[in-house]
Amino acid sequence: MFFLILGILIAFSGFVISKSSLSIFRYAPVLKISGIAIAILGILSASIRQIDAGTIGVQSLFGKVDPKVLENGLNFVNPFVQVTIFDTKTQNYTMSLKATEGDLQGDDAIRVLSADGLEVVIDLTVLYKIMPDKAPAIYKGIGPDYKDKIVRPITRTRIRDNAVYYDAVALYSKRRDEFQSRIYQTIDKDFKSRGLILEQLLIRNINLPESVKKTIESKINAEQDAQKMEFVLQKEKQEAERKRVEARGISDYQTIIALSLTDRQLQYESIKAQKELAASPNAKIIVMGGKGNVPLILNDH
Repeated sequence: MFFLILGILIAFSGFVISKSSLSIFRYAPVLKISGIAIAILGILSASIRQIDAGTIGVQSLFGKVDPKVLENGLNFVNPFVQVTIFDTKTQNYTMSLKATEGDLQGDDAIRVLSADGLEVVIDLTVLYKIMPDKAPAIYKGIGPDYKDKIVRPITRTRIRDNAVYYDAVALYSKRRDEFQSRIYQTIDKDFKSRGLILEQLLIRNINLPESVKKTIESKINAEQDAQKMEFVLQKEKQEAERKRVEARGISDYQTIIALSLTDRQLQYESIKAQKELAASPNAKIIVMGGKGNVPLILNDH
């Protein structure tokens, strides 16, 4: 467009000078030709628009939006048309408690009230993209800043609307996936009605009040202690069972021995022991008249 305007000005100057009586009128043909050439170059450059991969172009001429989008590559358009580029690739919008992680500087986390009246802080990332055929409608009805007008407010509102159905601890633990699925469905519906596609909704972190955190930690510690005590009791029960089995075995052994030892057996074993003792080289003292007619043998060493 710059070259077009410049060429028109130069050509106009050439026509003005050609009608002048000044000495520079001889340069008029050069200015006319140069101006016309530059204007033609300007028209050609303004009529050719390059659309990069992953983007589309929306045309508007004097405020009127063309419903047909410009696809990737070179496109011939009206030189006076204004082309606005829309990104059709996957985009993300992050709202985080940490100042360095979110799209906006500072604390941009979503603060919601749970069903039990506690404030819960949620870090969230939204993955989305625009519907290419809806780009003209987005440009006409919303504008190119749809991220701030649609993505951010709808996401924050729907999360707050749905968080009231869950207790703080449930959001933090067992019903987190259910909550994420629920807000995905509601946000996806709103996005589609405005020409956007919600690809994924990522709950990055859920921060509970300190009092709730301490309660959860105490509960976890108590459960761990209970499990530890259960293990100890189980071990003690196993040890007691082992001792009962051992005592039963000893009792059975003693019973068997008591039934199998007769007087003749004891007398026989005594005679064997006396023979072995008599055969040893050590001096002995034998006391007769022991219990059961068994001699008492004493060693003098």
